[in-house]
Amino acid sequence: MIARFVVRRAAALVVTLLIASVAIYGALFLSPGDPATLLVGGGKEPSPRLLAEIHRQYHLDEPFPASYWRWLTGMLRGDAGQSLSYQDSVTHLLGARIGNTLLLIGYAALLIVTFGVALGALAALRGKWADTMVTVLSTTFMAVPVFVMAVLLTWGLAVRLGWFPAYGSGTGFTDRLEHLTLPALALAASWLAYVAQVSRAAIRAELVSDHVQTARSRGIKESRIVRKHILRNAAAPIVSVSGVAVAGLIAGSSIVEQAFGLNGVGALLIQSAAKQDLAVVQALALLTVVAFALINTAVDVLSAALDHRVPPGGSR
Repeated sequence: MIARFVVRRAAALVVTLLIASVAIYGALFLSPGDPATLLVGGGKEPSPRLLAEIHRQYHLDEPFPASYWRWLTGMLRGDAGQSLSYQDSVTHLLGARIGNTLLLIGYAALLIVTFGVALGALAALRGKWADTMVTVLSTTFMAVPVFVMAVLLTWGLAVRLGWFPAYGSGTGFTDRLEHLTLPALALAASWLAYVAQVSRAAIRAELVSDHVQTARSRGIKESRIVRKHILRNAAAPIVSVSGVAVAGLIAGSSIVEQAFGLNGVGALLIQSAAKQDLAVVQALALLTVVAFALINTAVDVLSAALDHRVPPGGSR
């Protein structure tokens, strides 16, 4: 059952990515006028010589299927084209910046999963004051936008207390982690609160389930009940929402990188969009879709494997 489910999800993933790649590359040709003028950018009329060079470089004089296929196969080979504004290969631009983004997202994901699940479990299992505290904090964090959280953290923890640096990505692993702490907190705050609320609800639902009551009536230790019956059965929805949270970090990283001056691909996306550097924007858009789709597929497979009550691809 799991093997067939994995095959179906993999096939759906391939179809999704193909459709997304057509839409991303086709956006260039949907713009009115000559796509080469959009690639040039600026307010002045480009020279015919420059337009001819752009047509040659980007194969815009070819039919759309041939041009699209050339771009797609280049992406698969690791050749994402040439940036007009940076005068460098897109692959080199991404390679120089992707490390900071991956470290930022990984740091934020660790905070979300660790503290989100821990706070949700604390609220559900302890109740009373713990439940009230977690509910108030999570509601507050979910209501604060990422850029506002970035400003508050910078003012409180960097400017007033001086605990963390407020700008830049640092050098060396330890220094980079110190520089990425505030950005990771800003990026993770709202998703951490969301995971805490879902974890709280999932664990509370298991607390009153029949199999938990039966285990208690049989005299099984509470710690074993929590570990084997409550947390295990609540794992599937927690894993699902954690996967959605990690995927959501990809989009939010652009704002955080720009706010904290991190040299990552999110900031590169914003800068390239402002400069109308479509080669970079197309490559980053496709990479974002690929990452989002891969995470969602992995979460679906893992959730199906964890929740034995749900047949893969079926309903509860």
